[in-house]
Amino acid sequence: MTTTITRTTIRVTVPIVLVLSIWLFLQGHNLPGGGFIGGVLTTTAFVLIYVAYDLDYLESDVLDRDVDPGTSIFEHRTVTAYRRMLLAGLAVVVGSGVAGILVGDPFLTQTYVHFEHVPIYHEVELASALVFDLGVFLVVVGSLLTIISVVSGE
Repeated sequence: MTTTITRTTIRVTVPIVLVLSIWLFLQGHNLPGGGFIGGVLTTTAFVLIYVAYDLDYLESDVLDRDVDPGTSIFEHRTVTAYRRMLLAGLAVVVGSGVAGILVGDPFLTQTYVHFEHVPIYHEVELASALVFDLGVFLVVVGSLLTIISVVSGE
């Protein structure tokens, strides 16, 4: 059983960790960071929630789904969603690599596009590496949360 102090601290900490993970994810194609570290930090935020509340809290209170107490952890809807996230991430990673081949470039060739006169930012550079980082992010979050959920459920 966790204390009120732990739960309150986690309610404050988790949004900060998620914002930091998004920031690291978005800067990854130009500076250190990207899909892997963003995924690890996102997983850390979920682990903090699991420590304070439990896996069923996410299912029943956040997602408003009924939880069957006799359900195996492998059949848990949240764990199934994590496995689907892992598979979607693998598809995005492979798709971003194959995209270069489709236009006649080598596998995993990356490019970028500049957008000018963007409100607030003035100029934005979008790199195709962001798609690859998204795939890595999904693989990391999906695999780590599946492992953590299954191990903690046993």
